Amino acid sequence: MGEGGSTGEVVQLVENEDYYLDHGLMVLTARYHLRRGYCCEQGCRHCPYTKEAKDNSRKDFDSNEEIK
Repeated sequence: MGEGGSTGEVVQLVENEDYYLDHGLMVLTARYHLRRGYCCEQGCRHCPYTKEAKDNSRKDFDSNEEIK
């Protein structure tokens, strides 16, 4: 399920870094979204591209975290 941007490259997802499981559902992390580089506009729980994230008011987004 990994996306590698416009090159079509497939990227392996790392559990507990790119996603975690919540009641059997895969939840993508802010790290995953930032590596992907754009918002899919599906209302993802940890989307760093929402208005709240732009206002630095999200509790689950650490802007000091290194993106690999």
